[in-house]
Amino acid sequence: MTMPMPLPIPPVSIDPDEAWDAVRARDRAFDGRFVTGVLSTGIYCRPSCAARHPARANVRFFADGAAARAAGLRPCRRCLPDQVARDEEAVLAAVAAIKAGARPVLGQLAAAAGYSAGHFQRLFTRATGLSPAAYARALAADRAAGALSCEARVTDAIYAAGYSGPSRFYAGAGSRLGMAPSAWNRGGEGVTIRWAVVPTSLGAMLVAATDKGVCRLAFDETGEDLARRFPRALLVVGGADFAQMLGEVVAAVEVPGTGAAIPLDVRGTAFQEKVWQALRAIPPGETRSYAQLAAAAGHPAAVRAAGSANGANPVAVLIPCHRVIRANGDPGGYAWGEERKRELLEREKGIS
Repeated sequence: MTMPMPLPIPPVSIDPDEAWDAVRARDRAFDGRFVTGVLSTGIYCRPSCAARHPARANVRFFADGAAARAAGLRPCRRCLPDQVARDEEAVLAAVAAIKAGARPVLGQLAAAAGYSAGHFQRLFTRATGLSPAAYARALAADRAAGALSCEARVTDAIYAAGYSGPSRFYAGAGSRLGMAPSAWNRGGEGVTIRWAVVPTSLGAMLVAATDKGVCRLAFDETGEDLARRFPRALLVVGGADFAQMLGEVVAAVEVPGTGAAIPLDVRGTAFQEKVWQALRAIPPGETRSYAQLAAAAGHPAAVRAAGSANGANPVAVLIPCHRVIRANGDPGGYAWGEERKRELLEREKGIS
């Protein structure tokens, strides 16, 4: 039998060795990131396709189904790789509807996408890390946090955030906020936050903490930035009682691996907090890809959501989001500057 001619391969944003490992593991987290072209059969598949694995020499990786079709391949009838794009569009449409204020009625969302309720629930959860109902609750909690900072009354803020009444708010969002609802309503009034800006080898660093623990750690920020986050909190420049914690935080930046016991006072959605916990479990000297981070958080298909949670980290270094890099080994972006990220990773090399 005549073998097909070598195909022109468009660039793929993933290392071929990592892609092959994902194919061998049938890792669903990589579905939608690339497709696997099999030259000997003339088809292309999802990375998670259950079909028997081809020989590595016969495999090429393509950015998407369009690129594979342009190279003369056809979609696998078993794993339906082109369905991934449709699944993603359906989830994005549902997310947009929920953000626009639609009630997350599973049956209605599924019908709009043309899926069964059970299948759509699984798709949505894999993509975002939350069910549609849980996603809507998390969104409402975030809105409540913002509304409580500017509304004249707590009750007004609760309704502005989309809750049907105070009981719904206190049953759901209230327990997820770092301050009491009344404190949020007054811009943090009644909460004492001690802070300082200190020099480090990575540049000026702001450290702020409540009585519970560090609530903000950021480079190139000032007391004015902190005041915008907590406009009516009692901001106190740290004194002797703050010195010990401040020293521990600085040491965690200068000497990798020394900050695990420092208490934190941070809040996020349930999924964000899972991601932050997974980040704190990465040992110094090691890195993870976004796919590995999503899997460690318990939602292996929620790669993009894990990346968003990683970027929302309010506490640099202590929640080590710098240990998450791109699949091709490139360090990628960092909220406090890519050079700092590279330096932190360099310092941690060789630590076990």
